Amino acid sequence: MITGLIHTKGRINGLLSGILMMIALYSINMRIMGKPNVGLIGEKTVFSSVSPLLLMPFVVIAIKLLLDLFFRTELGLALRATGDNQRMIRSFGANTDNTIILGLSLSNGLVALSGALIAQQSQFADISAGIGMIVIGLASVIIGEAIFGARNVFFATLAVVLGSIVYRLVVALALRIEWLEQTDLKLLTALIVIIALVLPTLRRSWKQKSLARKRSLELVSDTEQRSVGGGL
Repeated sequence: MITGLIHTKGRINGLLSGILMMIALYSINMRIMGKPNVGLIGEKTVFSSVSPLLLMPFVVIAIKLLLDLFFRTELGLALRATGDNQRMIRSFGANTDNTIILGLSLSNGLVALSGALIAQQSQFADISAGIGMIVIGLASVIIGEAIFGARNVFFATLAVVLGSIVYRLVVALALRIEWLEQTDLKLLTALIVIIALVLPTLRRSWKQKSLARKRSLELVSDTEQRSVGGGL
């Protein structure tokens, strides 16, 4: 929420607002944790009585369905429209500042929930655990949309979930290659993102060229038919 307020009310660039809050939260997290690393071994967590393999699918599906329902409400539609075209939705009388703040609050709340679950599942919390996660999230979204598409809200959220699974499978398979080491994970992630970004562009370009070639053939065919008809 504070990130949204800094961006909308303080008129600070969105990217810079996020960076500023990330810097501030580092100190806040250190205050809360007391030290860079906190072990949770022996502590009671949400996974103490339930296996992660049983709990996590339930949590993911529940959040996905709740988001699907929310994005179909009037407020959810306004939030989606703000992401697509702020000027258009503002012309309909919607307060885009409020929808931006809501969107950032919702997304970062889900990030916090994910971090809490990961810390409890791995039984330790580290001050630098979230560094680089934005690239992984971006890769998951791009891969999901490229493979499964995003025809509507249901398929858009489903593509994100499946994309994250595909990303992890690709990383797991790649790390089985003998000459790749654990330290190559960042490079591997960057390559996956690049490929996921380039492939849809190449596919669109190929479709446009195929369509142009088809139209050219149809035009040539029509011209030949007219020539034959004129000769007769």
